[in-house]
Amino acid sequence: MCGVMSGILHAPLTGIFLIAEITSGYTLFVPLMIVSAIAYWTIAYFEPHSIYTKHLVESGDLITHNKDQQVLSLLNFKKLIERDVKIIDANASLGELVELIKTSNRNIFAVIDECSLIGIIHLDDIRHMMFDKSRYHSVFIGSIMKVPKTSVDLNDDMNCVMKKFEESRSWNLPVVEGDIYIGFVSKSTIFNAYRKKIIRQNRDFQL
Repeated sequence: MCGVMSGILHAPLTGIFLIAEITSGYTLFVPLMIVSAIAYWTIAYFEPHSIYTKHLVESGDLITHNKDQQVLSLLNFKKLIERDVKIIDANASLGELVELIKTSNRNIFAVIDECSLIGIIHLDDIRHMMFDKSRYHSVFIGSIMKVPKTSVDLNDDMNCVMKKFEESRSWNLPVVEGDIYIGFVSKSTIFNAYRKKIIRQNRDFQL
């Protein structure tokens, strides 16, 4: 019984004291501790959650000690992809980009070559030449774009996505499927989704 409670229920102390109370003695206290410890650490190596909490963790209804990692794993990365970033061809001119900027509410643009992402342009990087009309037809996108530090694959999980944000120190990362451009994902969008998830989890817990 002690081994069952320690291993399956992850409650070694409960098993020890329950057996001690049932037998009305503590003469077997040390052997009980040994049995409980062996049972607990053996099962914990293969299964970190008890039989009662395993289903709750898998369904996302229980926040474990690794709160950040679990909440991130519950976020649907594909729903966070931003598809409103304007695209422009690498052979386009600066003048064409300026016209595109007029219709965009973003400060970042994806440079595409036959559906494949080959670079990005930040508005701050070309602001100094935007109003020089003499360069509109002589400067081309391929010469002013920057190769992204990294990209996120459509099949990456959220922990992998956050690792790429941390390593690249970027606030926006392009999302691709193979070489095909899909959209962008921003750190602020992920943080906002994370905050909403935490609030929802806390509200459900209180109910």
